[in-house]
Amino acid sequence: MSTKTPEFKNLTIVAHPLIEDKLSRLRDRETPHYRFKSLLEEISQFLFYAAAASLETVPRPVITPLETVAGRVLKKEILLVPILRAGLGMVNGVFNIWEEARVGMIGMYRDHDTLKPVDYYLKLPDNLENYVLFLLDPMLATGGSAAAALERLKEKGARNLAMISIICAPEGVAVVEESHPGVPIYTAALDRQLNEKGYILPGLGDAGDRYFGS
Repeated sequence: MSTKTPEFKNLTIVAHPLIEDKLSRLRDRETPHYRFKSLLEEISQFLFYAAAASLETVPRPVITPLETVAGRVLKKEILLVPILRAGLGMVNGVFNIWEEARVGMIGMYRDHDTLKPVDYYLKLPDNLENYVLFLLDPMLATGGSAAAALERLKEKGARNLAMISIICAPEGVAVVEESHPGVPIYTAALDRQLNEKGYILPGLGDAGDRYFGS
């Protein structure tokens, strides 16, 4: 079940007992990196499934072994754009239920002193207006990298955008909503706050470090 939050009009929290169970294990500091990896991918599947619920379809006849039936297919291709490097883990999860998705990449990291995003890599297909684009980042913390990434994607022609994050901080959601009010955000949890270093509390630590084990 997906629920809207009263304080953020574009944020959808995807609530489900299986997500709650997996998220609890994902947060646990004793969870080894190989299990953290599979849990993050599994939660990403649930979130993508919910985020894709509003995708447009068009009619297409299908010939079965017995007769022709009126089927429906997606109107536009799906493009996944992970924010490197932690977002790559979410791509693997989405592939398990939609292997036809294309993948672009955007490299951004948060400067630990200024907490500002630093842009270092961008690889996208042409004609972004022809895709439904999902920006993937496990942790929406300060919102700086997400807002900057969305801006770059819009500059390149993206028009149909959504963001998927495993955990969000209120500060980050507020930044994205203010700078990109038309972009929906799907998450498994809205946590309490950021600490002085820009980490989400209670959070789960550094998602990239825990996913890759380094």
